[in-house]
Amino acid sequence: MVQPSSFLVLSHCNDEAFQLAQQHGQMDVYADIISSEASQEDYQSIALYFQGENKHLQAGKFFHKCGQYSKALKHFLKCPNTDDNLAMEMAIETVGQANDESLTNQLIDYLMGESDGMPKDAKYLFRLYMALLQYREAACTAVIIAREEQAAGNYRNAHDVLFSMFTELRTQKIRIPAEMNTNLMILHSYILVKIHVKRGDHLKGARMLIRVSNNISKFPSHIVPILTSAVIECHRAGLRNSSFSFAAMLMRPEYRHKIDPKYRKKIEAMVRRPDTSEIEEVSSTPCPYCGFLLPQCDLICPGCKNNLPYCIATGHHMLKEDWSVVLTVNSLLSTPSSS
Repeated sequence: MVQPSSFLVLSHCNDEAFQLAQQHGQMDVYADIISSEASQEDYQSIALYFQGENKHLQAGKFFHKCGQYSKALKHFLKCPNTDDNLAMEMAIETVGQANDESLTNQLIDYLMGESDGMPKDAKYLFRLYMALLQYREAACTAVIIAREEQAAGNYRNAHDVLFSMFTELRTQKIRIPAEMNTNLMILHSYILVKIHVKRGDHLKGARMLIRVSNNISKFPSHIVPILTSAVIECHRAGLRNSSFSFAAMLMRPEYRHKIDPKYRKKIEAMVRRPDTSEIEEVSSTPCPYCGFLLPQCDLICPGCKNNLPYCIATGHHMLKEDWSVVLTVNSLLSTPSSS
C-alpha cells in the first residue's frame, strides 16, 4: 500500500509530508522516499528527528548527507554494538570526506581505545588511512592486521589484506615495505602448496613447503601440520635430507606429542635411520637483473643481491623472458607486466 506521505512528496509538499511522517512514526519511510529529491534543510530536519529519537545511526547518516560532519561522527560513535560495523564504515567515510584534522584525531582516538579503553578491530584503522589517502600508515596497519590473522591461523585472510595493500601501493607508486613483501611471498608460497600437490607436482609442492617451513614461526597455529606435510612431500619428491631435517624438528619435545598418530611411527623411523640423499635442483635459471645462474626457487640473487620477483603460479623467480611489454594506443608507453 502506498503511504500518504508518498503522494505529498510527489506533489513537492515536503513540509507536509515531513509533518505526517513525524506524527505517525514513519520517518524511515519518508527518508527513503525523499532521498533523491531532498534539500540540505530536508536532510537536517530528518537528522534532528532521529537525534531526538536517539536513533544514532540514522541521525549520523542524515547529518552526513547535509555536510554536518562533526555531528554525524558524534552519532556514529554512539551507535550500539549491533550497528557497529555499518556505523564504523560510515564514520570512516565521514572523516574521509570532511578532511578535518580534529575529526580525524577524534576517530583515531576512538579506534585506538583512548576514549573507552577498548581498542577496535585494526581493520577500521586501515580503512580510515585508506580513506584519507595516507598509504604509508595504511601499509603499516595492514602488516599488523596480517600478523594477527596469521597468528590466528587465518592465512588466506592475511594474504588478501597484504595483497590488496601491495597493489594499492604499487598503483600509488609508493615503495613496498620489506616486511610486507616478505610476508606476502611466504603466505603466497603456502597457498601454492595445496595447488601443486593437488596437481601431483610433489617437487614444486615440496619446494614451497621448504620455503614455508624455513619461516615456520609465522605459522604458529599450524607448526606441526605444516612440518608434517613438509616431511611427507619432501620424501615423495626425493628430497630425503630436507625430509629428515623437518622430521628431526618434529621430534622436539614441544612438537612430538602433537604429531598425527598415523604419521608418528614413520617420522620416528626417518630420524632413527636417516637418509640424507637429496636430488639437486638441476634447473639453474638466470637472474632477471644480472644473469647470474641460480636455482629456480631462490628469490635472492647471490650475484647482485636483489630480491627477485616471482611467478604467482609456480613460486619460481621470474625470468626476463617471462615479461611482456604493454603498449597503450595513445602514448605507446611501455609497462612491464608478467605474462
